[in-house]
Amino acid sequence: MIEDERKIEDHLREQYFDLLPEMRRVADQLEAEVKYHLLPLSRSLSKYEGLTVKCRVKACESAVDKLRARQEGATFDRSRPDLYSLTSLNDLAGVRVMAFPRRHLVEIDRILRGVFGPWNPDPVADDGRIHALKYHGYCEASSKVKGEYQIVSMLIGLFWEVEHAAIYKPDPGLRGINKHLGMRERTREVFKALEAFEEQFDSLVAASQRRSHEIE
Repeated sequence: MIEDERKIEDHLREQYFDLLPEMRRVADQLEAEVKYHLLPLSRSLSKYEGLTVKCRVKACESAVDKLRARQEGATFDRSRPDLYSLTSLNDLAGVRVMAFPRRHLVEIDRILRGVFGPWNPDPVADDGRIHALKYHGYCEASSKVKGEYQIVSMLIGLFWEVEHAAIYKPDPGLRGINKHLGMRERTREVFKALEAFEEQFDSLVAASQRRSHEIE
């Protein structure tokens, strides 16, 4: 059974490298389109504000692992290799839009929904709180590979980058720590702290602007 499952994995790895040129084209097109449509907003930001667009192509083993994790028991059915294709994943290629402060997320979402209106929403949520907006669909660069874009607070987005490197791509002996209850609770506390920071920051900025208008 293990040998048969490896055959499925090897087939998926071959498929990955066949799809890789299209994945790169999708990522490049999404990055160009998103940056173009967000350019007016980027130019209007204050010095203390920020907007960053990062594109990425999913790594081979990460794609295979994600497809495997979606199966019952996190294993491939050796009798049905035809069931599995990396094209069923929604995030082989995509972009992440990060903004500070988070109040810009609503405007970014409005702008990009006007461009990618038919795309399917799939927000990132935990404990009843939405941490990021996420959409997936097809663009002109490929009819096989779906693209994805995320919209997230810059503070949470940067935390995710550190978390992903430390927890989701660790040494083999550290795998699974992302499911540890204590680690999950600490992660929720980080989210709450970062959101509280932005809320306080925005409150102080608004108060400062009101004082400036009163003086004028």
